[in-house]
Amino acid sequence: MSKPEIVVVTGATSGVGRAVAERFAREGAHIALLARGRSGLDETAKEVERLGGTALPLPTDVADDDAVEAAASATEEALGEIDIWVNNAMTTVFAFFGDVEPEEFRRATEVTYLGSVWGTRAALKRMVPRDRGTVVQVGSALAYRGIPLQAPYCGAKHATKGFFESVRTELLNKGSNVHLTMVQLPALNTPQFDHCRTRMPKQPMPVAPIYQPEVAADGVYFAAHAKRRQVYVGGSTVATIAVAKAAAGFADRYLARTGVKGQQTDPPIEPRDGNLFEAEKSDPGAHGRFDSQAKGRSYQLWLDEHRGAVLAVAAGALGVLGLRKIG
Repeated sequence: MSKPEIVVVTGATSGVGRAVAERFAREGAHIALLARGRSGLDETAKEVERLGGTALPLPTDVADDDAVEAAASATEEALGEIDIWVNNAMTTVFAFFGDVEPEEFRRATEVTYLGSVWGTRAALKRMVPRDRGTVVQVGSALAYRGIPLQAPYCGAKHATKGFFESVRTELLNKGSNVHLTMVQLPALNTPQFDHCRTRMPKQPMPVAPIYQPEVAADGVYFAAHAKRRQVYVGGSTVATIAVAKAAAGFADRYLARTGVKGQQTDPPIEPRDGNLFEAEKSDPGAHGRFDSQAKGRSYQLWLDEHRGAVLAVAAGALGVLGLRKIG
């Protein structure tokens, strides 16, 4: 019987982080759960144990580098040497940039971007001397293409991508066997749209097409083991990145017309503080309110997972066509 993997997941109590913890739990992993909310940590730990994993809930604000380092030490003391570290924690302010206060923008950046930096730092401090381990950055199509009302989040994901590329090249330069990978995600049905800070007049929503968080979790799990530079979940992610590279001006104008309305749905709501500075008091779970609209699988991820076989079949088909033409 193989040794259980030791995994750290940040933002583990909600949305993608919750689904990722549950995905690893199904494989019997020992999982350190990092998040601020005590109720969410307790419920996530129960679910991890129910699914066959071992849970270590660690109340942690990932914006605090000392707290992240302490969580890494506590993980190795309690569970053993960390095999996989998943940087997932995020928060945001859903508003026009001019309506976001400096301390709000700073907080969203410190959690979403610097939280990934501090997590990577803590992980590499332990993995590099052992010359093994994987760090997964949970990214987004919005790491390539900014959209209205999400300047703090888009800025943080763009920064995470640049940071990822820099550190990855440093590891390659040193010939390290530690692997750094990034998973680019589509719009997801997570609770963030119910507990983010917002100043918009209507309920925030993800931009369609929407996927379930379990689809993202499958992508993270695959990335943690496949040694790919990047993994793409959702055809919309690939399309968004392609348009961002090929037709940025067109995308600017299109999003200016559609992006604000397309990220709001009924009912009207009052501005809310959300979980920017204070953790949720209840258990948010993995899913948001858009189950009826969310897709349960990604053909793009399937292609990524079976890339070798798909390329082999394509090469074989081309070979057959070539032989027929020669014949």
